[in-house]
Amino acid sequence: MTFPKPFFRWRPHPWHGIDIGPNPPKVVHAYIEITSFDLVKYEVDKVTGYLQADRPQRSSSQPPTLYGFIPRTYCGERVGKLSKTHKVGDGDPLDICVICERPITKSEIVVNARVIGVLRMVDHNAADDKIISILDNDPFWANANDIGDVPAVLIERLRHYFSTYKLIPGEEAQTYIEDVCGVEEATKIIQASIDDYNQMFG
Repeated sequence: MTFPKPFFRWRPHPWHGIDIGPNPPKVVHAYIEITSFDLVKYEVDKVTGYLQADRPQRSSSQPPTLYGFIPRTYCGERVGKLSKTHKVGDGDPLDICVICERPITKSEIVVNARVIGVLRMVDHNAADDKIISILDNDPFWANANDIGDVPAVLIERLRHYFSTYKLIPGEEAQTYIEDVCGVEEATKIIQASIDDYNQMFG
């Protein structure tokens, strides 16, 4: 018996073992950690690659889209230099939101995501950008190729969610949105995160 190529004897690590995507930086893989139905913040454990419960969400808002990260990316020096006010990345893989028409309730899946824009976000003085994308084979969003091609209210929901999802009553907010940018800026950030990853991990 012969095995298909590529064949992994063990489960690949979702950050390091999954390919970045079919046509980066425009169409990338997104590993989904959280769905729009989750009230708990799930996050991949960087050592084992398994999904773990990080914390219950403090606020009542839910993620407006699928949320995860782009494999084989790293937010380091190059990503930080693209920020308007901060010169360091947050040291994590690059986050990505995936818009789709039909509800997807499962996490720990990999989808092809067509990049359309980015929320330029800062978290504790580090660049923590959120790439905005479309599920690549979703016919409902077939003509969405840039940030202006989706309803402004959906971007407002994303802005609100990421501006408030770490708020603690009585404490000063440590996260804020610098800007919302289109596909050109988003692809620059993705390429920078690929270069940061290659420098960090080889």
